[in-house]
Formats: sequence, C-alpha cells, structure tokens
Amino acid sequence: MSIDLTQFHQTYFEESFELLESMETALLEMSPGSVDMDVVNDVFRAAHSIKGGAGTFGFQEISDFTHVVEALLDGLRSEQLRVSAPMIEELLASVDCVRTMLEKQRSNEEILPSDWAAVHGRLEGLVDVPRSSGPTNADVAHATAESAPPERPEALDWKIDFRPYLDLLRTGNDPLRLVTELSEMGTLESHCELGELPDFDDLDPEEIHLRWELRLHAATTEAAIANVFDWVSDQCNLEITVLPSDAPVATKDGHRSTVAASPRDNAAPTQPTVDPGKPEGRRMTESQSIRVAIDKVDDLINMVGELVITQSMLQQIGENFDQTQLDALRDKLALLGRNTRELQESVMRIRMLPISFTFNRFPRLVHDLSRKLDKQVELELLGQQTELDKTVMEKISDPLTHLVRNALDHGIEQPEERERVGKPRTGTISMNAYHEGGNIVIEIADDGAGINKSRVLEQARQRGLVSPDEVLSDDDINHLIFHPGFSTAETVSDISGRGVGMDVVRKNIASIGGAIHLTSAEGEGSTVTIRLPLTLSILDGQTVRVGRENFILPLVSILESIQVRANDVSRIAGKTEVFKLRDEYLPVIRLHRIFDVEPGRLDLTEGLIVVVDNDRQRVGVFVDELLGQQQVVIKSLETNFKKVDGISGATILGDGTVALILDVPGLVTLHDRHGDRPDRAKSVERDTEVVAA
Repeated sequence: MSIDLTQFHQTYFEESFELLESMETALLEMSPGSVDMDVVNDVFRAAHSIKGGAGTFGFQEISDFTHVVEALLDGLRSEQLRVSAPMIEELLASVDCVRTMLEKQRSNEEILPSDWAAVHGRLEGLVDVPRSSGPTNADVAHATAESAPPERPEALDWKIDFRPYLDLLRTGNDPLRLVTELSEMGTLESHCELGELPDFDDLDPEEIHLRWELRLHAATTEAAIANVFDWVSDQCNLEITVLPSDAPVATKDGHRSTVAASPRDNAAPTQPTVDPGKPEGRRMTESQSIRVAIDKVDDLINMVGELVITQSMLQQIGENFDQTQLDALRDKLALLGRNTRELQESVMRIRMLPISFTFNRFPRLVHDLSRKLDKQVELELLGQQTELDKTVMEKISDPLTHLVRNALDHGIEQPEERERVGKPRTGTISMNAYHEGGNIVIEIADDGAGINKSRVLEQARQRGLVSPDEVLSDDDINHLIFHPGFSTAETVSDISGRGVGMDVVRKNIASIGGAIHLTSAEGEGSTVTIRLPLTLSILDGQTVRVGRENFILPLVSILESIQVRANDVSRIAGKTEVFKLRDEYLPVIRLHRIFDVEPGRLDLTEGLIVVVDNDRQRVGVFVDELLGQQQVVIKSLETNFKKVDGISGATILGDGTVALILDVPGLVTLHDRHGDRPDRAKSVERDTEVVAA
C-alpha cells in the first residue's frame, strides 16, 4: 500500500516559501569581505531543506536547481569560495527562480527551462570559479601558503546509525532520498534492520518500523554527513562515528546493499501517480492555511470549556425552572454573555498575524530598486510584532508596495544631491506599525526631498482641479496627489510617474474601511499614515433608524451627531441641501431617498444629522433617531446575494432582525448621482392626484 504524498504538498509549499523569505533576508545581510558564517549556514540549511522536500515529492526541476545553489553555498561554508557582490545578486536571483518554480508546481503548471536555466548556468559558473588568491579567514587561521590549493578531507570510513521515528513518513519524508544523497558522497553500504517490523495484520503503512546501519567510505566531514539529515533532524535518532578502515559491517537478518555512485547519477524515487486536483493560487498571499501559536489554541480550548460549564448550569436551571430562580437565570445569562465575548476575542486572535509577514518583503524591494535607481537607501522596520487580521494584511500588501516604491523614486534624492544639501548620502525609509484604539496605524516615512507644493499646485491648476484664485492649505495641496492620474514626474518610468498609483492606494485602503493621510515638509521628507481596522469580520457600529428600517453606521466614520435649527439649513441651486456646522456648510444625505424607504421624519429639524468623514470630506447623514452602539458581525451581501451600492454588508441584530451596514463612500457617490430624487411620500401624493384627476 503506497502513501499518498499529495496530502503533504501544501505544507511543503508553505514551509518552502517561508524558507525562501528567510534566505532572502539572510542574503541581504551579506556583504563582500565580511562574511558571517552563521548567516551562510542559515541560507545553506534553508536551501538544503527545500531541496530535500523537492526530492521527496518528485519535484525534480526544483531539486536539480537547488542542488547547484547548495553546492555554491557549501563552497562558501568551506571557504573555498569568497562572497562577492555578483554572487549575492545571483543567489537572490536563485531565490526568485525557486519561488517561481514552487508557485508553478503548486498550481500544476509546467516549469519551463526559461524559468531557471539562465540563473542555473551562472550559478554553475560561480561554483567552478577558482579560489581567490587573496587570503581568507581559514588561510590566516592555519597560516597556509597563498598559492596552496584547498586541502580535501581524507577518505574515511563512517558508521551512521539512522533510527527514524514512527511518524517520519507522515511528514512527507522518504528515507530512500537520504540514503541516495549519502551515496553521492562516495561508496555506501547499507544494512536495514527488520526486527521491529510488526505482523502484516498490524502494519500501519504510514508508520516506519525500519532502522538503518550505514557505512560510508568518503572524503567528507561529520558536519557534511549531518547536513544530509538536517531535514529530519527532529524526527530521528542519529549517530555518526569514524571507523577503522578494516571494520566490518554488522551482519544481521535484514537487507544489505552496496552503492557506489558519483553525484547526479541517482534519480529521485518514483512517486505515485496522483490526480492533480484543483490548482492552488499562485501567490503566497492566497494561502488557505494559517499558523497559530499554541497559546492561542490553549486560550480557545479553555474558553470552550467555560462555555460548556455555563451551558450545563443553564440546562439545570431550565429543567426545574420556577419564579424563584429568576435571579440565578439572570446571573448565568450574564456569565454566558461574558464567556461568549471572551470566546469571540479568542477566535479573532487566531486570525491575527504579526505584520512582519508583510514587512519582510520590503528589504528585497528596497535593495533591488535602490540598485536600479543608483541610490543609497536604508530601510528601517519597526513594530513588526504588531498583529492584525490576516485578511487585512493581504489587502494592504499592494498599497504598501506602491508607497515604498514612490518613496524610493520620488522621495529619496540621488547621493550627490543629498550631499550637496547637507544630508547623508544614504537616505532612510522607515516603516512602523502600532495599535491605536481599535485600529492599527502604519506609517511610511522618508527623509527625502518632500513634496514640491508649488509644482503640485501648478499641475493641479493646469488640469482644472484648482481654480486660479483658490487658496489651499498645505494639507489640501499634499492630498491633490491622490487624484486619479495626477503626477508631477518629469519622466515616465516603470517604477512610478504614470499617475496610476496613489489614487489606487487610496481606493484600496478605503475599500477595507481604512483612511490615509499624507504630511510633507519640503526638503525634509514625507510621512504617509494609514489607519486600518484590526479585522474585517467585526465592526463597531452605531445603529440608526429611518422609518421602520434599521441601518448600521461604522463608528470609525462618525465625527458627531447634532440636531440642526431651521435657519442653519439652506439649498444650493435649489436642489442640494446643506446645513451650517460652525463655519462650514456640509451637504445632507437623506437615507430614505437613497434607499427609497418611507421616512418617519421629513423635516431636518425634527430628526438627527450624523456627521461622517469621507476621505477628508464631511457630510451629514439624516436619520430619524440613534438607537445605540454595538459590535456587529459582518456578513457579506456580495457572497450571499449580490453587490449593493452604498451597502458594505449586513448583520443580524439581537432581536433577530437584519440591519444593513452602510458604506459611507458609496453613500456619497449615490447622493451625487440621485440626491435630488423626490421623497417617496411626495411621489405617492402626486400619483394620487393624477388618479383623482
């Protein structure tokens, strides 16, 4: 009975993508001339793990490619090769190649030679490069001659006792692959012990009961042999010892074989034919699984236990209920409510991930773009352990990428220009995340040239966005760059300057209930502040009533609620209603007109106006009354029904009725389109008059 290894594929892909990120981070820390062997070893172990898993699952292209990456890194570890800037760039390129191949393998697409051949050839060239004539750390330590070639280890006989744990096969590992890799080092004799093999009727095909005693004759080191088993180091007992050259291999009942092979002569083990099934998404951000810390799971289990106890108490009261138990019932219901809230918080914590999962992609982005733009840039990452919902993190990734690219291209000056104005040649971009109230705040700051406000204002006037005599504050000028197609770039590049970035950033952030704010000081730099909800599943809302209908307004959008006087209300051009709030006139949105429902009140002075913020534009939403504030669970209308303009979702209230959650930007758009729609009551009156006539 063969084991279906496809059940382990998704875990392998996710772990491999994480290993690639760790490789990328470590490679970016490398610099020619000062090599940290711990960093080199970290990169080697990551490449070795990816290679081992690829061989186990029969992903031969990935295994072959990572083999040459591993060989190059092994040369660095033995100090037969020296780190150079081109070598670091090729290793970074190899990370991109492996990522592309993994994504194609995951989605069952064909891996083409064009995906890896060019980088593979350059890596092989680096592996074959002769040792540098300059002294290395090993040269100094051992006082060897500069012209002396590196000494190879003496050929020795090694005894390897390999005793895998019972569940090794369940993790997708194959002992045959390990034995095959050992055989590439030299001549290998293997003895398989069958003494612990159970009877056939008791045999579990996913458990391994075999033990191996291996004898390897090779010019290698104990560390190199141990590295072969690095992939399964926590799933086996392993002993490696040196034997006298004439020591015999123990003879016991079992299987004995001799393998003498040169590297690359051994093919990967044949894998069972599988149904490719439904292809997974190409992007890492579309992963359908999530890693959860054990303490979060423990909290969840504890809360479920508390909930079961409370349910048992309520059941006991219900079985023998009488009027004397009303107080006890109230107490237990209060306890049930408290347990439910804590359970809800525990469940929400499971979806919370540190923002480092998103931040970790930017060191590579800054590295590549700064080289392309010939700029010197240092990236600072702060608040990486700040947690937010996985869904929010996925949706914020692209906007953050836009902002960092803009900071590099438009913000940070060339080194010579920075030096001329008294700045360090190396510019700084910082990314910071922290919690504030019920939101997460992300700041992207740079110490570059800042926004040229006069040029922005000039471009805005040329495009008709600002009248010639209109006076704008610095804040208003800064936010002109969020207009669609707006750009002050003198030349169009493939990095930025087409004017298709900042307006998309604002829309994407607004689509998840967030807000963006930009501050800038000319010659000193700019800071973009993004404020986001911690989760998209639960919303703090204000329930409002319009006629017989209840709606939910997000609390984060509400500035204040007021009751206006008659002399504060007026009309513009006889149509649009506005009201005076201190020194500003704000438009009025009548919800009963937007959604064509029968209103309870028509006079603005009889109801309430809720002042909400829509991307720095304030408007008043007219409602009959405010009912209360509460947390609501958001249900998607688009998933269960269809997309409705002006509505972001729905929720079920405590009395079992459904309330629609209002989308403030969508309301403003609908008001601009249908704001002069007549009241439903007046339409009915006109229809009645026509019939009577």
